Amino acid sequence: MSSLPYLLYTAAQTRELDRRAIDEHALSASVLMERAGEAAFSLLCTHWPDVRRIAVFCGGGNNGGDGFVLARLAHENSFDVSVFQVGESSRLTGDALAARQRLLGAGLTTVEFSGQNQLPAELIVDGLLGTGIHGDVSTDYRKAIEVINDRACPVLALDLPSGLNADTGMACGIAVQAACTISFIGLKQGLLTGEAVQYCGELHFSDLNVPKIIYTQQTPAARRLDYARLKKYLQPRPRHAHKGDAGHVLLIGGDHGMAGALRLAGEAALRSGAGLVSLVTRESHAIVINSGRPELMCHGLEQAQDLERLVDRATVIVIGPGLGQGDWGRDMLGYVVACGKPLVLDADALNLMARGVLPEVMLRAGNRVLTPHPGEAARLLGQSVEQIQHDRFSAVRALQEKYAGICVLKGAGTLVADKTGIGVCNAGNPGMASAGMGDVLSGIIGALMAQAIAQGREGPDVCLEAAQLGVCLHAHAADLAVKTVGERGLIASDLMPVIRRLVNPA
Repeated sequence: MSSLPYLLYTAAQTRELDRRAIDEHALSASVLMERAGEAAFSLLCTHWPDVRRIAVFCGGGNNGGDGFVLARLAHENSFDVSVFQVGESSRLTGDALAARQRLLGAGLTTVEFSGQNQLPAELIVDGLLGTGIHGDVSTDYRKAIEVINDRACPVLALDLPSGLNADTGMACGIAVQAACTISFIGLKQGLLTGEAVQYCGELHFSDLNVPKIIYTQQTPAARRLDYARLKKYLQPRPRHAHKGDAGHVLLIGGDHGMAGALRLAGEAALRSGAGLVSLVTRESHAIVINSGRPELMCHGLEQAQDLERLVDRATVIVIGPGLGQGDWGRDMLGYVVACGKPLVLDADALNLMARGVLPEVMLRAGNRVLTPHPGEAARLLGQSVEQIQHDRFSAVRALQEKYAGICVLKGAGTLVADKTGIGVCNAGNPGMASAGMGDVLSGIIGALMAQAIAQGREGPDVCLEAAQLGVCLHAHAADLAVKTVGERGLIASDLMPVIRRLVNPA
């Protein structure tokens, strides 16, 4: 078993990896099936060392074959094993049939699943459906999944939870709720985003010891992002550094009643290392923000034309937190988009763009990062939220194609896309579903961009690195923040001390 890889594949690409391992490197499909069963049984023994009674559900394809192998190995190691066959055993063919015959030869029997079977098990192994599912789960398999999900014992899913689409992470009507999932040969992109985050439980991976060269011959569909790998961009500052060397972030937003959003984004920019942070908000909010966080240089401006001096001094502009969609917000957005500075566009800046307040030529201009949540993404693309969530990879790709720059589709398993590909952040937790979290993210990304630009770097690569690191830092901070007190009740400002720690890696 290995740690989660960084390269992610579609179901079709994983089948191609299988084919290459078999056709080009003299590995038989039965050997790979045996290795899959061995890897899953090893995980079972490690993760649940006290379990001795298991129920293994096997379908009619190779996923069921993996289940037969695991069941035989468990039986040979003195486990109490019940094997339930879903679908007629007479329809089994090839390697799955051979795996079942070896199981029968070892002294085990299989029972046809009826929905009325007794399940005297401490753990269930899901070997029902693999990556080949298209459309909703059929009746027999749906019933089996319902029975599995109704049991109060943990589930180990083989390759992916049955009923889950490996490419999108969406359930095909229903899916197994697993405590652990072990994915084989290629980590499927859909397992790290959307509904899959709920269904997969703890995710594990085994490459089944296939030759490494097969991965060099297949371009991945996406890449996994994590803070541990991206923190290399947070280099120590020289001892003679001054605040100008760390960039100047200008944040614009906080229309009437929404000053808090701008304050959170501004403080996040400070805690992420920006040397200077200026805020532009409504005049009535300036005194309150200045008194609450004096390190923020807060300006109350009512007219967009008064932005010129501040815009000229800024390294990066973040616009959107609490901006509102009235005339004030529209005028501010139009001014900063036309100025040509690197931008982070969030919240109401995106809603205004979706309403068509900007000329077409401005929609794709310059170095920029867009950070929509699914609702904002739906408005930007003229779709429903359900359509966005049904295939988040297609959605973020469409956003990038339409608006250019870097597009961050927030949510469980946040996606970061540029014109060359998609990254997936599998950190984060449900506690982040609270007001202000997106504002904090926009401040983090703006600060990271500003620091890189102030150090002499520029262009799309700076935006991409800032977006990827910012997303992972934000999610990792939330994971650390909930470790001792739990997810419920997490608020955006709880992240501030953790962010400061993470931007100073040891």
